[in-house]
Amino acid sequence: MTATTMQSHREVLTPDALGLLQAVASTGSFAAAARELGLVPSAVTYRVRQMEDALDVLLFDRSSRQAKLTAAGQELLTSGEQLLQQIDAVAHRVKRVATGWEAQLTIAVDGVISCSTVMELAQAFYELTPTTRLRLRDETLSGTLDALTSGRADLALGVAMEPGNHAGIRSLPLGDLSFVYAVAPHHPLATEKEPLKDEVLQRHRAVAVADSIQRGSGMTLGLLAGQDVLTVPTMVAKLDAQLRGLGGGFVPEPMARPFVDTGRLVVKRVERPSRHVRMAYAWRAGTSGPGRALQWWLSQLESEATRTALLQRHRRP
Repeated sequence: MTATTMQSHREVLTPDALGLLQAVASTGSFAAAARELGLVPSAVTYRVRQMEDALDVLLFDRSSRQAKLTAAGQELLTSGEQLLQQIDAVAHRVKRVATGWEAQLTIAVDGVISCSTVMELAQAFYELTPTTRLRLRDETLSGTLDALTSGRADLALGVAMEPGNHAGIRSLPLGDLSFVYAVAPHHPLATEKEPLKDEVLQRHRAVAVADSIQRGSGMTLGLLAGQDVLTVPTMVAKLDAQLRGLGGGFVPEPMARPFVDTGRLVVKRVERPSRHVRMAYAWRAGTSGPGRALQWWLSQLESEATRTALLQRHRRP
């Protein structure tokens, strides 16, 4: 391409082009990205070449069979994702100024929160016929707060730690949550003498929920050094594993209660201190105040009955 026809980086680095870069990086090939975007492979190759020519860098290492990002390509991908988020944020703010309703409200819901109660709230929300699109995120442990502080969520239900000094984040108590150590009745620990000592627990597999945080190593709770661990993605999966006798572990008492009542789980006293966690809900507080959708959800959370239901009222199996 000659100097007279080469496009500038401002002409080439459009939201569509950055989205195409994301597609190639995530699929690992130009052909797969073309299929995902509904384009022919040559069009994808041409648009990547346009970006490379405008920036005078190589974005992909073509020496391997997969389309692997170069260091420059990775930097553009990271910065491009941030830019696309900013564009979406601008669009959301403009929409909110015009109607008072956010274009989208994203709620991070921790695995200890009652799913049926959240769905009842969502149903009541939709009866308002809002213009806001609702999105629910399934999060665990520090990932619940991280979804909020990183801008991926507007409201977080079930934050198990203090939000700290994060700018623009406000929080209020949701309630206290107790955890019990539970195993299936056919698990070896079900007949062990109480209280269970750590050296006894260590000989048996623990079931743990993976922290959903996307940056850093995340949190681990209730595990012993050297203990065999089965890691699962959600609290529902953790309960399922423990019901099958695949291991033991601490679970929220309200979630365990229906299974204990029916004899499908056995609660065991342990030597270590009981676990009680003070849960909170938190939200992003912009300078212009919450939009109508966030205002509605926050008003529902002012009700003690709603807060209690979110922690305590889990659907009976």
